[in-house]
Amino acid sequence: MHQDEIKELFDQQAANYDTQWAKTAPIRDCLHLLLDALFAGLPDEARVLCVGVGTGAELAYMARKHPGWRFTAVEPSGRMLEVCRQRAEAEGFVSRCHFHEGYLGSLTGAGLHDAATCFLVSQFILDPPARAAFFGEIASALTPRGLLASTDLASDIASPEYEVLLHAWLAMMASADITPEAIERMRQAYARDVGVLPPGRIASIIESAGFEPPVPFFQAGLIHGWVSKRAKTPGV
Repeated sequence: MHQDEIKELFDQQAANYDTQWAKTAPIRDCLHLLLDALFAGLPDEARVLCVGVGTGAELAYMARKHPGWRFTAVEPSGRMLEVCRQRAEAEGFVSRCHFHEGYLGSLTGAGLHDAATCFLVSQFILDPPARAAFFGEIASALTPRGLLASTDLASDIASPEYEVLLHAWLAMMASADITPEAIERMRQAYARDVGVLPPGRIASIIESAGFEPPVPFFQAGLIHGWVSKRAKTPGV
């Protein structure tokens, strides 16, 4: 699946995205709880980059908890970004946000950030060198020793463990009122359009892009999360 196809897919889902995934909110809530603990040492006026921000769930959580933080929201789907902007306006933190419709590589003039989030984004980059370059762009946008919290679908798809996790994952999707047809498309997409790699491989890609060895901090089904500190000299 090419970038334009992914963008179109999320454009189509934007209006109902949060409602569609409401029943899986406990996963998101746990991730946000841990995220807040990971970022606890950031300055009172920290600048946080949200890559592939979507409808802005993690941005809104951080904005509510930290009234001095400012955010750069990067999202290629204009409709998803508009939902994020509307959320920021409704909750009163829009003045602390810079919204960039596009990819991180086209972001200019934003300066360096104290931390970044990147949730379920890099998995859509199938080519490992391109995936490393993507994380390299994030590293370059961070201050020295800046933090990255990232998640992706991850597993060794050739292992028996993957079948166990995939079965449970798709069963959870069914309980969230996802149609059988959509679940079957999801199964096919995981094999064809999503870069589901072993967790250690993804950690290696992140490290190669200019980060210290990533530390696993989260797993829920197929979702794995890492916290990474920018190395002294970022870059692929």
